[in-house]
Amino acid sequence: MKRSDKTRLAILKALAERDGPVGAAKLSDQVAGFGVTAQPRTIRLYLLQMDREGLTECVGRRQGRRITDKGREELARANIVEKVGFVAARVDNLSYRMTFNLRAGRGTIIANVALIDRRAFHLALREMEPVFAMGYGMGNKLMVAEPGNRIADVLVPEGMMGIGTVCSVTINGIMLKEGIPVTARFGGLVEVREGHPLRFVQLLEYSGTTVDPLEAFIKAGMTAVRECARQGSGIIGASFREIPTSALSDLERIARDMNTRGLGGILAVGRPNCPLLDVPVADGRAGLIVVGGMNPVAAVHEAGIRVTMLSLAGLENVERFLDYQEVLRQYG
Repeated sequence: MKRSDKTRLAILKALAERDGPVGAAKLSDQVAGFGVTAQPRTIRLYLLQMDREGLTECVGRRQGRRITDKGREELARANIVEKVGFVAARVDNLSYRMTFNLRAGRGTIIANVALIDRRAFHLALREMEPVFAMGYGMGNKLMVAEPGNRIADVLVPEGMMGIGTVCSVTINGIMLKEGIPVTARFGGLVEVREGHPLRFVQLLEYSGTTVDPLEAFIKAGMTAVRECARQGSGIIGASFREIPTSALSDLERIARDMNTRGLGGILAVGRPNCPLLDVPVADGRAGLIVVGGMNPVAAVHEAGIRVTMLSLAGLENVERFLDYQEVLRQYG
């Protein structure tokens, strides 16, 4: 793909992620997350051409541009090969931009968002409760947003309620801040039997996909999180990561601190240079399995409640998240 095409596509992606108009300066920062370096002046030149083509429109000199319906169609038709690896890039970008400090317990973490009809909201919360109680959510935190408010980059529309869950990629950002490099390899489904992880039954490599793996598996009806939370056996979402073997001792401390902060989610840790749940690791590495942050939402979907899932939705302040039991007391 030519550089000019890549820049145009990055601008459309950035505009599509916004619910309102945005200026060239902010777009310059956003497109960097898609691997494109362009100064605001260059962005403006692209936008002028895209205005003429009807892909974008100027709302006002101060407000900036927004994407049009034609622009969204163009984005949807973009070369699928270009999109491969998009999830891996977003994982790395959000992990790097996270500001959460594990010791202070403050800063931004990565959020997933579920949008649910107000009439089904209380039932959805009740479906999530056993998933958190069994430890199959990423920690014990939830965030709720009313219509007109935001969770990360998502605006909750009228008639809906927004539920934010902690994305499992948050652990990448935490460990990066602790000086531990993490390689996010796969998203997948783990078979759990009598409360113990048995094996991966599905794996999707982050670098080879255009969509979040767990979101895709949930929509395809391949999970059994609801059953697992109630009976101890089923199929849950999880991801596979690798860390240097020299970091294993630090990982124990980090895991304890994460649990204290309500952000625990490590399902299993492998031995140095040894496969974990039959997944091999590179020399000098150890495997790490983290529960899927979307598992509580999977239970809602399995219960037949209509839900719009938006994984890797962006960064959100951790202080806006509450213990799920407190959320249930307020809204359940």
